[in-house]
Amino acid sequence: RNKCDQGKRMRKQLTGMNVMTPQGNPLQFQMLVFPFSLTTSPFPLSHLLPCVCRAFKINELKTEVTNHLTMLEKRVELEGMKVMEIEKCRNDIKKLREEIVSRNNSNFLDDNKKLSPCRAIPSYPTYHLSKETMEALRLPTFDAWQWEPSEMLSCLEHMYHDLGLVRDFNINPITLKRWLLCIQDNYRNNPYHNFRHCFCVTQMMYSMICLCSLQEKFTQMDILALMTAAVCHDLDHPGFNNMYQINARTEMALRYNDISPLENHHCAVAFQIFSRPDCNIFFNFDPEAFKQIRQETITLILATDMARHSEILKTFKQKVDNFDYTNKEHVACLKMVLIKCCDISNEVRPMEVAEPWVDCLLEEYFMQSDREKAEGLPVAPFMDREKVTKSTAQTGFIKFVLLPMFETVMKLFPQIEEVMVQPLRESRDRYEELKQIDDAMKEKKKSENLTMDGEK
Repeated sequence: RNKCDQGKRMRKQLTGMNVMTPQGNPLQFQMLVFPFSLTTSPFPLSHLLPCVCRAFKINELKTEVTNHLTMLEKRVELEGMKVMEIEKCRNDIKKLREEIVSRNNSNFLDDNKKLSPCRAIPSYPTYHLSKETMEALRLPTFDAWQWEPSEMLSCLEHMYHDLGLVRDFNINPITLKRWLLCIQDNYRNNPYHNFRHCFCVTQMMYSMICLCSLQEKFTQMDILALMTAAVCHDLDHPGFNNMYQINARTEMALRYNDISPLENHHCAVAFQIFSRPDCNIFFNFDPEAFKQIRQETITLILATDMARHSEILKTFKQKVDNFDYTNKEHVACLKMVLIKCCDISNEVRPMEVAEPWVDCLLEEYFMQSDREKAEGLPVAPFMDREKVTKSTAQTGFIKFVLLPMFETVMKLFPQIEEVMVQPLRESRDRYEELKQIDDAMKEKKKSENLTMDGEK
C-alpha cells in the first residue's frame, strides 16, 4: 500500500511538471504509463526516478533552458546599451544639424524641397514674342526689369530655339520647358543673386553671340556650353560670398576645401538637375558628347569666381594679339572671358537699367557684412555699410575690372565698342562725378563738425 501511494504521488508530480523549451514553450509531461505495476514492481521508486529523468533528458533540458535564459539576459542587457547609444547618437546628430543650419543659413540644397517641381507642362503661359521683342533680346540695352519671371522663361526658351540648339542637339521642347522651370525654382530670392540676374547674364551672352557672330567662329557645342553655363552659373546662391563661406567654415567651404566653394556648388546643383530624365536637355547625347558638354559647362561656371579674375584676364591678354580660333586653348580662354563679361555686365546697360542692380548688390553686401560683424568675422571694406557708397563702389570696379576686360575683348570684336565699351566709359565718368560730389559733402560735413566742436 505504501508503495502504491508513492507511485500515485510520483505520477502526479511527473504529470504536473512544467519545463520551458528553448523556444519558450511549456513542455507538458503527460501521465506516464509503465510497462509494469508499481505495486508488483521489484524496483524501488528511488531507482525508477533516475531512469525516468534519463529517459526524458530532464536534467539536460533544464541546463539548456538555464543557459538560454542566461544568454537572453545578456542579450537584453547589450540591446539596452545599444538603444542608449543610438539615442545619444541621434541627439548628437540633431544638435549638429541645428548648428549647420544656423551657421550656413541653409546653404545646401534641400532635395525634397527643390529639384522636383511637380508642374504640368507647360505651366507658364506661352508668350508669342513680337518681332520687336526678339530684336531687343539681341541687344545689350534690353531692360529685364520690365518682364515677369514667366515671360523671362519664354525669352530663354526662344534663345535656345533661335540659336538652333534645340534643332541641332535634338532637345525635346517639353524637356527644355521643364529644365527652365527647375532652374527658376533653384534660384533663391536674394536681392541680387536671383533668377532675374540669371536671365540678365544669359541674355547678355545671347547678345554677344549675335553681335560678335560667334556662331561663325565657334562650334554649336561651344555655343550650347556658353548659354547653359550662363543659365546655371549662380544656382542656389545663398547670398553670402566665398570669403564668408571660408571664414565661417561653412559646410560648403569644407566640402570643397575652400576652393571656389560657391562655383563648385552651382555646378553640383546644375548636374543634379540634369540627372533627372525629365529635365535633362542632354538626354540624346552619346556618352562622349555628354562628357564634353559637362566638362565645358563646369569650366565656364568655375571661371566666374572673381578670385580668378586677374589670372584669366592675364592669360587672355597673352593670346589676344595672335588669337587662333583653331587653337583649343585660345578658344577655351576666350569662352571663360566671355562668361565673365556677361556675369558682371550690368554697367554696360543704360543707366536706368543698371543703377537698380547696384542697389540690389549693395543690399546683399550689407546683409553679409552685418552678419560677419555679428559673428566676429572679417569684413571687406567694400561691403561695409559704414564705409562704402554707391559712387566709391562703382568707380573703382568700372575703372580697374570692367573696362580693362571689355577693352581687351574689343581687340577681337571691335563691334562691341559702341554698344558696350562706350557705355562703360560714360558710366565711369558719371560715378566719378558723383564721387567728387560725395567727397565734397563729406569735407563740408567734417569742417562743420570741427567748427561746432571749436565753439563748444
